[in-house]
Amino acid sequence: MEGADQWKEIEHRMLQVNGITMHVAEKGEGPVVLLIHGFPELWYTWRHQIVALAARGYRAVAPDLRGFGDTDVPPSASSYTILHIVGDLVALIDALGQDQVFVVGHDWGASVAWNLCLFRPDKVKALVNTSVQFSPRNPTRKPLESMRFGFGDDYYICRFQEHGEAEAQFARLGTALVLKNLFAYYSPKPLVFPKDRCFDDSNISLPPWLSEEDINYFTSKFDKSGFTGGLNYYRCIDLNWELTSAWTGSKIKVPVKYIVGDLDLTYNYPGVQDYIHKGGFKKDVPFLDEVVVMKDIGHFLIEEKPDEITDHICNFLSKF
Repeated sequence: MEGADQWKEIEHRMLQVNGITMHVAEKGEGPVVLLIHGFPELWYTWRHQIVALAARGYRAVAPDLRGFGDTDVPPSASSYTILHIVGDLVALIDALGQDQVFVVGHDWGASVAWNLCLFRPDKVKALVNTSVQFSPRNPTRKPLESMRFGFGDDYYICRFQEHGEAEAQFARLGTALVLKNLFAYYSPKPLVFPKDRCFDDSNISLPPWLSEEDINYFTSKFDKSGFTGGLNYYRCIDLNWELTSAWTGSKIKVPVKYIVGDLDLTYNYPGVQDYIHKGGFKKDVPFLDEVVVMKDIGHFLIEEKPDEITDHICNFLSKF
């Protein structure tokens, strides 16, 4: 099956979880695999894996996270803390009638998945996380202070902090152009947004793994929901640091497989490769089973190499 026809077989429903209405896409029968997207993504990011996992005997479940797609977009920025997001997923797992699930995360979804395992390891059979490695809490320095020191005020996370600023820039450029530039970013260097000069290239080409039909779907959903919900995840970074003080020094105590592209900007931050490959990662994630570094692959590896990612997921989950 090719193109949109196979996505039509994916089922959709709305569930009440943790005080919000959440849109969920799902397909298949068997052990539940919860697929958690990032920014600027949706359930649709996992379209290839949903179909493939269902064909291999799993029940694939991919929600639109709080603030994205057809899920509710609470108005307050403080409603997007990691406690809210993980709370949504715990409620979703319960609503699915499950005691435990397999979890796969990407980008912000990977950060959420790490924290789900940190707060509620009893809910997770095993985790396949992609792109974003576990980042233990530094008790002496807030994250934004570290980011500004390391990358400057034009670093994208720092630029996202001012309420309304990024939204105004994105509105001037148009949703489709913003998404094309974000998805086409293929550099190991930190992403920067110079003030009033982000995404100057209006003739950006789509990467080969993303069609016009795909970008039109993403555009339609972000036109509906806006970008504020997703940007509020970044605006809660320091608040998350304050709220998670009790977990300082805690370890990830579920089985884990970690996958990253060698051109992913997250893999090329200072100190990250040493952390991953020289013992720090294994110390913080003692049940780390495998680290996979995919050659010549960028940040959006879920869509860039969907078949390989599905194989990696299934090969790991088959152990349990």
